[in-house]
Amino acid sequence: MVVFALLEKASQQRKGCDEAGGESVLGNIVICLDIQLLYARCRLVLNDKLSSLVGALHWWQWLALPLVIAAALLAGRGLGRATTAILMKLAKHSQSTWDDLVVEKLTGPARLMWAVVMGYGLASQLGLPTGAEVFIHSVFRFLVFLGFFGALLRAIDVGASFIVTSPWATTHTASHALVPLAVRVLKATVLVIAIVASLSAMGYPVASLLAGLGIGGLAVALASQKTVENLLGAFVIGADQPFREGDFVKIEDFVGTVERIGLRSTRIRTLDRTLISLPNGRLADMRLESFTARDRIRLSCVLGVVYSTSAAQMRTVLAGLEAVLRAHPRIWPDAVVVRFKEFGPSSLDIEIMAWFLTTDFGEFQTFRQEVFLQFIEVVQSAGSSFAFPTRTVHVVPAEPAFEKTSPADFRKQV
Repeated sequence: MVVFALLEKASQQRKGCDEAGGESVLGNIVICLDIQLLYARCRLVLNDKLSSLVGALHWWQWLALPLVIAAALLAGRGLGRATTAILMKLAKHSQSTWDDLVVEKLTGPARLMWAVVMGYGLASQLGLPTGAEVFIHSVFRFLVFLGFFGALLRAIDVGASFIVTSPWATTHTASHALVPLAVRVLKATVLVIAIVASLSAMGYPVASLLAGLGIGGLAVALASQKTVENLLGAFVIGADQPFREGDFVKIEDFVGTVERIGLRSTRIRTLDRTLISLPNGRLADMRLESFTARDRIRLSCVLGVVYSTSAAQMRTVLAGLEAVLRAHPRIWPDAVVVRFKEFGPSSLDIEIMAWFLTTDFGEFQTFRQEVFLQFIEVVQSAGSSFAFPTRTVHVVPAEPAFEKTSPADFRKQV
């Protein structure tokens, strides 16, 4: 069914090439011609294989093939378990843990390989015709490639986990962030090689397609400049390490948690639980701020007390606030700032600055709440109070206006 789907897709692309006519550029013409050639060759190969397979087998051979497949699967399952058990016992004698992970990950490919071996041995006893035997052998080669490349992909995961947890990764933090990117690149390369090798093992022509991609790659390269830029940006981010996956960052005008650094883009989960995707090429040129990288969190605030506070009360308040901060067990003692800052519009302002020895913002919020409650007690015990924005309006009574008098009355008063 997969082959028929590929042929149908190739047929559609061939029709698209015919409809494009003279409007297509040189690169598209080359690719369309290669697709037409691949389509024709695939049809010839598939028709020859199916015709030789269907017309040459006897009825008892058709009945025996499902039994061979079932027996091969059962034998592969049992032999795979036995092989895994033996290898696991051998791995337990070593002090390292990576070999245990390799054996555990290779259980599935080992079963597939044993199933292929048993199926090949049983199928050879059926006395199949030459055409059918060639087709079945190509299927077995495809399954061998599938098991091999599947084991290789799992081995890449084991190697990545071993590198991340190794002492080398702790001393080379700059290379630590490149491991996920390198794993994705290796997996993509292995998948491409696996597809080409599997098609070649099945007997389908891939040389023409690869040649077409090589000739038409010039046109594709012009359209993939942004992709290459984003790919290089991903490695720049991994090498420079402005942030890592799981870090809480601020980028331009939004904050969020880095969920994934991909080959093309980086995904960031905001506080509103929305997901922002930024191309790596653009992200490498933006202003980045990582909150996870800080070793302590700063407390900064300004307290305002009323203007009726006396100088003695102000000294008591200042000493009490500093004592509260220095008495906290998680305060950084090298820098505790409690100073009378300025005469504000409606309050006497006290500047407070200190650092708590924590990197967890939730824990910092708890510490901040504790010291703020003690600040209230200090101000109240000193006989002062907190100020709030007020405005005092002085109303001046108006002077009495002169009464209007006539000139005669004025002379009488004089």
